[in-house]
Amino acid sequence: MRHIIILMFTLLKLTYGCQAQDDELNGLLVKLPVAKEDTSKIKLLLQIQDQYLDADNDSALYYNKTAEVLINKLHAKIFRYQCYHAFVKIYHAKFDNENAVHYCLKAIDVAAKNKDDFQRANSFRALFSLYFNLGKKDSAIKYSAYAMELTEKIRDTNNIATMYGNLCRIYNELELHDKAVEFGKKGIELGERYKDYKGMLISMNNLGNSYIGTDNNAALKIFERQLIAGKQHKRIRSVSNALINLGIIYYNLGDAGNVDRIAKLMKEMESQFDEADLSGTSYRFLIYGHDHTLHGRYAQAEENYLSGLKIAQNDTITGPMQNLFLALSALKYAQQDFAAGSIYDTRWDSLNESMRKKEMAEYAMDLEAKYQTERKEAKISLQAAQLKQQSIINYILFIGVASLLIISILLFINYRNKQKLQQQHIKKLETQQQLTATEAVLKGEEQERSRIAKDLHDGLGGMLSGIKYSFSNMKGNLVMTPENAQAFERSMDMLDSSIREMRRVAHNMMPEALVKFGLDTALKDFCNDINQTGALKVSYQSFGMEDAVMEQTTAITIYRIVQELINNTMKHADARTAVVQVTKTGNRISITTEDDGKGFDTAILNQAKGIGWSNIQNRVDFLKADLDVRSDKDKGTSVHIELNI
Repeated sequence: MRHIIILMFTLLKLTYGCQAQDDELNGLLVKLPVAKEDTSKIKLLLQIQDQYLDADNDSALYYNKTAEVLINKLHAKIFRYQCYHAFVKIYHAKFDNENAVHYCLKAIDVAAKNKDDFQRANSFRALFSLYFNLGKKDSAIKYSAYAMELTEKIRDTNNIATMYGNLCRIYNELELHDKAVEFGKKGIELGERYKDYKGMLISMNNLGNSYIGTDNNAALKIFERQLIAGKQHKRIRSVSNALINLGIIYYNLGDAGNVDRIAKLMKEMESQFDEADLSGTSYRFLIYGHDHTLHGRYAQAEENYLSGLKIAQNDTITGPMQNLFLALSALKYAQQDFAAGSIYDTRWDSLNESMRKKEMAEYAMDLEAKYQTERKEAKISLQAAQLKQQSIINYILFIGVASLLIISILLFINYRNKQKLQQQHIKKLETQQQLTATEAVLKGEEQERSRIAKDLHDGLGGMLSGIKYSFSNMKGNLVMTPENAQAFERSMDMLDSSIREMRRVAHNMMPEALVKFGLDTALKDFCNDINQTGALKVSYQSFGMEDAVMEQTTAITIYRIVQELINNTMKHADARTAVVQVTKTGNRISITTEDDGKGFDTAILNQAKGIGWSNIQNRVDFLKADLDVRSDKDKGTSVHIELNI
């Protein structure tokens, strides 16, 4: 009785909470049509977006985009970080990790300009999760370290639980389960202590996953807690994850009663789940199928399994596919349909090796082909046996013709393979020759630049400075009219300008900082020089470049690429700001430039005949680097280059 009263109280509390939230949203929407085009409207739009987040992601995205337009129009920089970080949360909820990463990097840039460590730590945490979802574990681990360092530095009790939850996830992936459990428990403890319910739920989910397969009872306790807490704090994704994990574990334990309970809860909450979460949808069909299986309703079970499998296969979601193949295999064996059960077993094995939709399709085709081949071979064997009885000579002749045909085919295939290898070898030699020629041209160009820069600086620069010194000495010994004195001063100013221009040209031809202090300092100086001109605001960021060691030719080539890219931005992009980011991880260097300009159709690069882009492409080929250019109209341009040093 006591449990029933507590449950009723909780349901009433949640009902009144939802009603209060709806009233608050309606109140904000009423104010919007009469709001003035000022910062108060930006605040209102961001509040509306926040109310829609988790409940209606499409509406949240619409109001946040509207806020972004008004922020740009009013140059309201104070709201930029909040807006960009909201985009990260919305796109993450919509499973659009690439757009989420794009806005997360923009948010980090804004946080750096604001010198706000809280904002930076927040975005580093988000970037960790996004890179982890994209399978880039090295980047995820790097940004988790940045986030943890900043979070502890600023003593951010609102997010420390999330960090421990993330660490639990990483160590579980690395199969260091003891450390994963330790961090997961710490995350739950700190989440409850500081009322960071999001971080607490993340830690619960990751801790439960760490227990799966080693201590199912512990996993069940954690996921049951996650289910209750997720409902209480209206974290629908956490509720979905808890239900799926509970359903799978209870099914594996053969607990029909609890599987039935979980399936009913899923049905009741189906309208609240995110339609974009196709993985969750596939898993829910799996649980519905498990419920029917444990109650002997095999036809309904198969129908649900196949529905979930169709969704998973259409979007190549491998996790649900593996579970559904196993479930269908067990179902078919229970129905004593051993042939079908064996087929699903085989498909599970293939998926476990390939983990790709294309390979799954090829595997299914291979099964069909194998079946047809076996039928043909059986038929041929039967015919051969009959023919053997009739004429042993015809049989030998048949074998001889078949052998000759096979040998001919093998010889033809061998000939074609040799031709392909020769063509590949020729292409390789041509490519090597082109790279050698490019290397010679680039080295010759840089040597000539260096020589001319030295001649300008040491020769012409010294002469001009000597002339200025001589003129300065002459001035004291001459008697001039006021008009002549004024003309003399103008000449001296022109001489100073000539000396400065000569030094600027010499510096552009061969930056002194590059030779003396390395690539990182040279790029930083270049960006600062651009900023001082006022033509473009360039933000320079580097990670791991402090101790970077590379050949001078490589450093000069990278410098020239960045120089040409920024020059192109100033000439053609109509951009206000740009970002240059250089990162060194091990022996791998990545260079990224982004701008907020008008963008362009990247297809024109294939027909580009301009010297600037040709220089960039030649230098990228010389470095044997990977180049990726992305640009959309009115959304700016992003160029990413990666190479080994």
